[in-house]
Amino acid sequence: MTAPGAPVALLVIAKAPVPGRVKTRLTPPYSPGEAARIAEAALADTLDAVLAAPARRRVLVLDGEPGRWLPPGIEVVPQCAGGLDARLAAAFALDAGPALLVGMDTPQLSPALLAPALGGWGPGEAWFGPAADGGFWALGLTAPDPSLLLGVPMSVPETGAVQRRRLLDAGLAVHELAPLRDVDTAADVAEVAALAPDGRFARAVAACRGGAATAAGRQGAAR
Repeated sequence: MTAPGAPVALLVIAKAPVPGRVKTRLTPPYSPGEAARIAEAALADTLDAVLAAPARRRVLVLDGEPGRWLPPGIEVVPQCAGGLDARLAAAFALDAGPALLVGMDTPQLSPALLAPALGGWGPGEAWFGPAADGGFWALGLTAPDPSLLLGVPMSVPETGAVQRRRLLDAGLAVHELAPLRDVDTAADVAEVAALAPDGRFARAVAACRGGAATAAGRQGAAR
């Protein structure tokens, strides 16, 4: 639901869960089809969290076409072309007011984890959610400003540090959300599934043969 007077827009940037195009770092041990099912479940859990949180609007910025996983109540707009820094900047440009952007790689997301950044923001404030791999899982800006994102190196260990420094150098007061682990590798899959055992993500992981084979291999190595 949309809370009366909710000041923040929630943006989700994601790739449609198509085999061979999504979560390719999970193959192996997972097959392309299994990786896509895991990605679909991660995206569905993320959208559930966004729908359950108070927001002025909820927008999925999508690379690809929406599918059966898309619930009612989510606007969908296509991602622009270019690098991830340009696509993030364009996502923020979809809304003129305060907006919090998250990805699809943290299916353990919950309204409680988002809550600190969903109240009223003052001028010159920003929110930053650090990821365990050195990146970031959430970024909140009071207004779109491409200079805060363009040129930040993405998908490298220093991404989060560079992005946070960019915010600070712009004179923004940066508030931090809790750190979360992204799902990028098979090891991430197992750990994140354990953090949210009742979600679609954990059920999808449990149903995949690749994950079962990986777990069996680990048990064998431990003997």
